[in-house]
Amino acid sequence: MAKLDRYLLSDFIQSFLATLTVLLVVSVGGVLVDILGRIADGRMPAGLLLSQLGLQFIVYLPIILPLALLLGLSLAIARLYRDSEMAVLTAVGVGPRRLLRPVMMLVAPVVALVGACSLWLGPWANRTADAMVEAASRSVVVAGLEPGKFTQLSGGGIVYLSSLNEDGTRMGKVFIQRQEDGRIDVVSANSGAMFFEGDRQRFLRLEDGHRVEGPENGGLDYRLMRYASNEVALPDRDEPRGQDDPEVLPTLRLLGDDRREAQAQLHWRITPPLLALAFALLALPLSRSTPRQQRYGSVMLAFLGYVVGISLMISGRQWLASGKLPVELGMWWLTVPLLVLALWLYFRDGRLSRRKRARA
Repeated sequence: MAKLDRYLLSDFIQSFLATLTVLLVVSVGGVLVDILGRIADGRMPAGLLLSQLGLQFIVYLPIILPLALLLGLSLAIARLYRDSEMAVLTAVGVGPRRLLRPVMMLVAPVVALVGACSLWLGPWANRTADAMVEAASRSVVVAGLEPGKFTQLSGGGIVYLSSLNEDGTRMGKVFIQRQEDGRIDVVSANSGAMFFEGDRQRFLRLEDGHRVEGPENGGLDYRLMRYASNEVALPDRDEPRGQDDPEVLPTLRLLGDDRREAQAQLHWRITPPLLALAFALLALPLSRSTPRQQRYGSVMLAFLGYVVGISLMISGRQWLASGKLPVELGMWWLTVPLLVLALWLYFRDGRLSRRKRARA
């Protein structure tokens, strides 16, 4: 590898990694809030926090990586123009086209990673996340109930379990306290178990216990009851996705699926690597500037182009699924013109016009 290629490639990689790190840190907030909300509602156990966070990042990488590639290359190339390094390179016969080799050394593996995440790893992450939550939803641990701890339920009240079996379906001694309409309800039981009604509704069946109900602010209106079985509702779990849901189906199965939703999902997976390639080629002509010109204007223009492209991709998926666009057209109306425009601008960058060549 030539010294110039090594120098430019290291600069591009450093800028790309720095931009990717910032974007991942910003993105982790939104993903983490969503997962913590599901945990707080009792729809997911706290023990699945890190695993679900990692799986969701795999799903979102095809959206994050193209932006990191576009902004990283734009910042690195704009710095070359700002520090007059591009002027020096042009003076020794190295024009913008010569940058294609170090640019593609970075772009090729990143586009391959985007394609792998979009076509294979993303659907696998969705299936794995659903399977983990489905397995955990059949245990009382999913509601945040742990033996030896007082736990507050999302619907109000406090629950305590003395013991729990290995699969989390049967409990030892149980204590529950709830307050509603100015009255306190205390329930105790020697044992308990969890059962389902339908696909989402979950209940605790308490056995051989007592229930005491009375006024919260004093008084003598108390009720004492001994029961053989008592049922307490737990938070409903998430609506499970079917096995034929296009979002969790492997890409090869989508190829033979004639449903509009499946074809929309297929084009949704094919588009990110093509957009990443087009955005990378657009970085060089968009980053051209004079030595004294501010470089952040081109970065904002590149970011605006990314927002428009992603917005059209999201809208195109909805149009395909709803029948507003023919399936044969897919999202080629977005990727092909963008790739043609990127190639035209890239190979046109740095060329003199006919009038200037004639004058020279």
